[in-house]
Amino acid sequence: MKKLTSIVSMILLTSLVLSACGSKEGSSGKPNLTIGSKNFTESLILGEMYSLALEDAGYKVKRKLNLGGTLVAHEALKKGDIDMYPEYTGTGLINVLESAPKSDAKVVYDEVAKGYKEKFNLIWLEPTNANDSQGLVTTKKIAEKYNLYKISDLPKNAPELNMAAVPEFEEREDGLKGLNAAYGKSNFKSIKLFDYGIKYRVILDGEADVTVGFTTDGDLTNPDLVLLEDDKKFWPPYFVAPVIRGATLDKDPDIAKVLNAVSAKLDNAKVQALNADVDINKKEYADVAKAFLKQEGLIK
Repeated sequence: MKKLTSIVSMILLTSLVLSACGSKEGSSGKPNLTIGSKNFTESLILGEMYSLALEDAGYKVKRKLNLGGTLVAHEALKKGDIDMYPEYTGTGLINVLESAPKSDAKVVYDEVAKGYKEKFNLIWLEPTNANDSQGLVTTKKIAEKYNLYKISDLPKNAPELNMAAVPEFEEREDGLKGLNAAYGKSNFKSIKLFDYGIKYRVILDGEADVTVGFTTDGDLTNPDLVLLEDDKKFWPPYFVAPVIRGATLDKDPDIAKVLNAVSAKLDNAKVQALNADVDINKKEYADVAKAFLKQEGLIK
């Protein structure tokens, strides 16, 4: 009887051990993953997109999207609350590593990849071709009237133009103050402050002529808007890439192949269209992410 009891105990113990291992690995033997994102449209779409691709490749994925801002997502990644989230090279350089801004995209990527690995054992995977930097935007009508397509042409035309600024733009070193130092002073006819949500409507309605934007904004799919070329590369590059815990990647290096395949399909025009589908066409971000991956042949 004692022997039978010992055998049953051994079976129960073995089951408990296997059950504990099961919380870290799925039935396929692949590690379970927790994917995060920041709290804005583009990050939600990308977080969902990477999650779907991993699930299609056989990984069990838990989503912790809409975490908050950069430091919240970064801390969650460092602590192991999440395994990966999409981040921007410029943000990693300036906000996380607290290094001086740089304009060369490869230099910035190499510096954040090295810094994150050494300081946090976090790995930057291959970057997308989507650069969510700042920019100045005008209307097609104004661009044609003043032959205004580059920021270097702005100072000579500024006295004829009204600027729709957003909070802090006039005072920040990466705003008008820095632009004036890099390109020469733009003495606008007027500068008025507007909320972020209405800035494009303000210039389309003719209340102002130039405003501030982000280069992957969905509104830039509107053919009546023109993004001015930052021809002196004043703003640093903000190319988005998955950042993953080194310990997670050590368990299964194939995760990188799945995530890099998604990143290879993304550029500014595609991300603008994805953002427009959510912010302008009012589609659900999860539906937009899934439709894109199917269209690109990345999931079944």
